[in-house]
Amino acid sequence: MSDPMPVIDDLRAESEDLDALVSRLSPRQWALATPAPRWTVAHQIAHLAWTDRAALLAVTDADGFRVLTERALAAPGAFVDEGAEEDAARPPAELLAVWREGRTALDKALRGAAPGARFPWYGPPMSAASLATARLMETWAHGRDVADALGAVRPPTARLRHVAHLGVRTRDYAFGLRGLTPPADAFRVELTAPDGGDVWTYGPEDAPQRVTGPALDFCLLVTRRAHRADLALRAHGPDADRWLDLAQAFAGPPGPDRAPQGAAPETTLPQGAAPETTPPQEAAPERATPEAPEAPEATPPQEAAPRKATPEETAR
Repeated sequence: MSDPMPVIDDLRAESEDLDALVSRLSPRQWALATPAPRWTVAHQIAHLAWTDRAALLAVTDADGFRVLTERALAAPGAFVDEGAEEDAARPPAELLAVWREGRTALDKALRGAAPGARFPWYGPPMSAASLATARLMETWAHGRDVADALGAVRPPTARLRHVAHLGVRTRDYAFGLRGLTPPADAFRVELTAPDGGDVWTYGPEDAPQRVTGPALDFCLLVTRRAHRADLALRAHGPDADRWLDLAQAFAGPPGPDRAPQGAAPETTLPQGAAPETTPPQEAAPERATPEAPEAPEATPPQEAAPRKATPEETAR
């Protein structure tokens, strides 16, 4: 059993970084459109507040979470959308206070969870480490949308290791979601850490098919925050190449791809070809890898406005 504290610490840090970005925004900036259709900066933060509350219920009140799930089933097309709209309509200072209160309560609950405890979610039950990993992934992805809307740059940090880990773990899910049989053999994944000083590796070293490139680009791909053509990821082998077209670290329909920005297309290399060196990028010091999540976070496509088709397609 892995220690959940490192990823809980990183979830807190990721949230605080996003908080620092939005805490001084003007009302006009809160109303700016983000890459998610029909969602403003306020909607992005409101959605994080809503899903933090759902996660808190899962950890502290299983019966209350069951009621939430029943409400989702009763209004599959509007449940999450209505939650985001309600909080997004608050004055910015009030919305910030609601988000801070919810995430602080969730942080406390996760830290106080009994070792080995598992909590209900919109899919398989999750451990504290898995739930924190899912929340970090979503906080980073929606924070990216906020930064894009503001024209701001959020330097990548070693916290992306949690997102990358989740992206690798969900390979077979991405194939199955589209009715495809997952490849029988594991892939090798080699990602250059944001500071350029380390390579995060997953899978057998001698696997004939692999994916290589910057960790940031891989995380953008699996959260569907960028088009593959704009990313410096390389697929070595046909199945690995296919995966890069399908990869996602969240549950639910993927939604439409982001439009390419005109970068050079990715390259597919023959099996066994050597990867190219990736340029270094700045980052904070690396932290421990979280416990392997059992399933991707149950969220609908993160680039589209939220919806509720099934209980597995919950908070974005």
